[in-house]
Amino acid sequence: MKVKVDISPEYKEAYAVICTDKMTDEIQRMVDLFSSTEQPITALANEEDIVVLKSDEIYMVRVEDKDTIIYTDRNRYRSRKRLYEVGQQLGSKFMQISKTTLINLSYMDSIEPGFTGTLLLKLRNGCKDYVSRKYLPEFKKYLGI
Repeated sequence: MKVKVDISPEYKEAYAVICTDKMTDEIQRMVDLFSSTEQPITALANEEDIVVLKSDEIYMVRVEDKDTIIYTDRNRYRSRKRLYEVGQQLGSKFMQISKTTLINLSYMDSIEPGFTGTLLLKLRNGCKDYVSRKYLPEFKKYLGI
């Protein structure tokens, strides 16, 4: 892919133009990246303390007993937001692997075959969850298998 950067005082705001013959997954990821207005994620460390997390600190987001739980390297936090709301804030580095789970694709460690055609996904921090059959085609497409 060719990249051209044009620096001039006539430009008051940076913008990107992508010229292509067709829309591909790579182009879509670049569009998502450039148009991302990533917001920090707020979560509860306990009943009183609110922490601010960056998306690259988050390994997994999962719904457990009707609570949205955010997993980082060593801690877990509770969010007041619903799973889809957190997913919208996190952006393209995250993928939904089941009805109740989002994972950070950067922190995948290993994948094992599971029962009934699913895959068990393990993350670097020790978290694991199954990729459900509904989300399996998109996940396999991401992996190139």
